[in-house]
Amino acid sequence: MHSHLVALVAAVGLIGASAPLPAQTPDGLPQLSSPIGSKSTAPADSKANRAGKDAKPAPDASFREITWDELVPKDWDPMKDFKGMSLGGLSDADPRAAALLKRMREAWDNAPGNNAIDGQAVRLPGYLVPLEDGKEGMSEFLLVPYFGACIHTPPPPSNQIVHVKPQQPPKGFRSMDTVWISGTLKLLRSDTMMGTSSYRMEAVRVETYVSKPR
Repeated sequence: MHSHLVALVAAVGLIGASAPLPAQTPDGLPQLSSPIGSKSTAPADSKANRAGKDAKPAPDASFREITWDELVPKDWDPMKDFKGMSLGGLSDADPRAAALLKRMREAWDNAPGNNAIDGQAVRLPGYLVPLEDGKEGMSEFLLVPYFGACIHTPPPPSNQIVHVKPQQPPKGFRSMDTVWISGTLKLLRSDTMMGTSSYRMEAVRVETYVSKPR
């Protein structure tokens, strides 16, 4: 099967599911522990907090903790237009695979957002994909629900990507670091070099993800 097609089809299984989200260990290496959307705590003096402490963010209680499946409309099926198709016999050289990949990509880049969540103050965990990172900090990035999205595998549907522009750019984060973002989530499409997103947030806080103690 076409390698990119395999990755897209595999990603379907992660939409609306509790994909593993690693906590950051002291040495910065990921450690699989708890799923996306599970309650967790952030260190009181994390690097993100130190970078943004002058921004005077609102208390955490003002942001409702959400999961990635809340970003997807309940009646939306990412594979609706592709059911009944035989994917197993398609090779990289098969032009039908390339055509199907293009069709699927176009459908996913135009995936609908959830109007019910537009304008809400929320808190969401995920993996970080840098867009703009400099001496003053990371001023722009994408947040995605599973490891490797937009980097090692094709982007997920646009309703599973959040385009983040922090009010106070955090420093010290790297690609695929796990973070919490807090702010007002807007249903606003963005086209970036790393993927198309249905949502945008001017994050009040960007914090290192730390799992809830067991």
